[in-house]
Amino acid sequence: MPVMNFLTTCIFDHGAVGKLGKTLTGFGVSRPMVITDPGIKAVGLLDTILENLGMEPAAVFAETVANPTEDQAIAVAEQYNAAKADGLVALGGGSAMDLTKAVGLLASQGGPLEKYAAITGGAKHIGKLPPLIAIPTTAGTGSEVSVGMITTMNNGRKETFASPHLIPAAAICDPDLTLGLPPFLTAATGMDAVTHCIEAVLTPAINPPAEGVGYDGLNRAIKTGALKRAVTDGSDKDARWNMMMASYEGALAFTKGLGSVHALSHAAGRLKEKKLHHGTLNAIFLPHLLRFNEGAAPEKYERLRFAMGLASNADLGDAIARLNEDLGIPSTLSAIGVETSDGPGIVEFALNDLAHRGNARPAEQGDYERIFEQAM
Repeated sequence: MPVMNFLTTCIFDHGAVGKLGKTLTGFGVSRPMVITDPGIKAVGLLDTILENLGMEPAAVFAETVANPTEDQAIAVAEQYNAAKADGLVALGGGSAMDLTKAVGLLASQGGPLEKYAAITGGAKHIGKLPPLIAIPTTAGTGSEVSVGMITTMNNGRKETFASPHLIPAAAICDPDLTLGLPPFLTAATGMDAVTHCIEAVLTPAINPPAEGVGYDGLNRAIKTGALKRAVTDGSDKDARWNMMMASYEGALAFTKGLGSVHALSHAAGRLKEKKLHHGTLNAIFLPHLLRFNEGAAPEKYERLRFAMGLASNADLGDAIARLNEDLGIPSTLSAIGVETSDGPGIVEFALNDLAHRGNARPAEQGDYERIFEQAM
């Protein structure tokens, strides 16, 4: 199986989870804390990880909430220290991995969490975390190799944190762990990966290697049909392999940055009571931002069409809208519970989100207001 060193080591292939115990030992971990969510525990994937741990865990936390919160990070960090754990295993999607990163940060360096926020230059305060092994069970977030984490703060903001120290010590990407993922979650998480690739390409920062990786991720997900195949037949191991690779590549690509799709999705995702799925939000906002950004980067749009297998004159926004429809993803925010009254708050928080700064075309309050109305 390939072992790649790009930001961090990634053990990638069917059956890769069998390398977990050896990987932990290699980092000197003997008392790991495993962090996951109730759904992962319910389908038996937590048991699979414990069987491959190669040692007794110091603690297991399986109650990660969607869009993890500052309060939960504080509580679990206290459990980590009380158990005298010496390393972390994150099992799940973006929520479990983001919570695990926050736990490692607070357990090793203390709070308040807000002082580490990227928007205020807090990366300089982030030091080395305990060894963290990240094991994704979805193909979308890419947090297993990402420099960032997202946390819903007690002040209401959905905050981005970014530092090389937040990159897990190693990632174990086993596509077999995604075989039981339901069609809608496969679609929504897959569109998260697609959005990462597209926004990373379009952000104005210069990083040709990361940009090239983004194009390849799109090719795998869309041109080869892997995303549609994984949604249609969840047992298609080739489709699952390619979607996990596209997800991995999306995270490698967005070291270059993200844009307004993520700014708006983060702003909407902070609405705790609505429990909105990040990948679904990205999928809904993406067509509208592709139309808004039209003309800002024409050469990149041309390459995106090629990577996605589209005609040279294709409308990218329309193409993504059709893909969402084919995948069964709602086309509007109202269909997932967002209300018109949520608009002002979403716009306000989007304007203050770190990803807002990376959009291909500068966006102002009026632009976000129009995009929100279109997406409703």
